[in-house]
Amino acid sequence: MPRQQNSALQRATFAGGCFWCMVHPFDQQPGVLDVIAGYTGGTVVNPTYEAVCAGDTGHLEAVQITYDPAVIGYSSLLETFWRQIDPTDPAGQFADRGPSYQSAIFYHTDEQQREAEASKAALEATAKFSHPIVTKILPAGAFYPAEAYHQDFYVKNPEHYRRYRAGSGRDFFLDAHWGQAD
Repeated sequence: MPRQQNSALQRATFAGGCFWCMVHPFDQQPGVLDVIAGYTGGTVVNPTYEAVCAGDTGHLEAVQITYDPAVIGYSSLLETFWRQIDPTDPAGQFADRGPSYQSAIFYHTDEQQREAEASKAALEATAKFSHPIVTKILPAGAFYPAEAYHQDFYVKNPEHYRRYRAGSGRDFFLDAHWGQAD
């Protein structure tokens, strides 16, 4: 449920592997009003977690963010996104393997597309990674919220969340490449 309704608010949608791990970094930012874990990019209406994980729907696990651009810009959200993923892995993210765990930026406007492409090019230019950046930039489509038990998982199950992040290899990778983990 969105925390606030305002016509000036915008949406951003990112897929970065396990959506549990993508909610918290955005949820903590000023100007971010809502972060919903869900599914996008596929062909099935109202997919279930089981069907998405089985690879039967074409969806990716993703987060949809409602934000106030007067407080936080899309470029700041992109920076947070890149610092949560391994942008060079075409087969998933960390311990989560398969098409539903691939990384992608789903743009909602032409401006978001331009900013996403520019941020990807800037990251590539840093040569921070020894492999090519394979994160896709795609038009946003239907977004389906995940089941209630997936929403705000880091709040509802903090110990499980911390163990999962550490055990998946995400925190190790983020610390090694960015000097920080969530």
